[in-house]
Amino acid sequence: MTGQSGVSPAGARPDSTHKHDIYGLLCPGREIFELLANKWTGLAITALADGPRRFGELRRTLEGISPKVLTRTLRRLEDYGLVLRTVHAEVPPRVEYELTALGRGALEPLAQLRTWIRENTEHFARSEEWTGPAGG
Repeated sequence: MTGQSGVSPAGARPDSTHKHDIYGLLCPGREIFELLANKWTGLAITALADGPRRFGELRRTLEGISPKVLTRTLRRLEDYGLVLRTVHAEVPPRVEYELTALGRGALEPLAQLRTWIRENTEHFARSEEWTGPAGG
């Protein structure tokens, strides 16, 4: 992962040997993998699958997310080009979020993951140690 300056840890720069090695510390794709592995990122992307949504709509859909975390998640998705934020010149201002073409490309892999989770949830829940979601 690169820092604010665009320089990787210890001043190293990614080279072609790290370009497609998701396990490598300097792989540019690793940061994207970490973004998509975040619990709220995939949920936010799938919540936008049917078209533009307002912040309040997303917050109601994503039960349990705080406004701060939703804002941070949407900003990161926007920074990576997965989500487009549109401010409509109205009073009061109306802001909508929608997936870009790149963001829509993540829907199929996320749908496959969602299917796998649905098909296997009972296997996770059978564990005697299962206590529900983290902290629950």
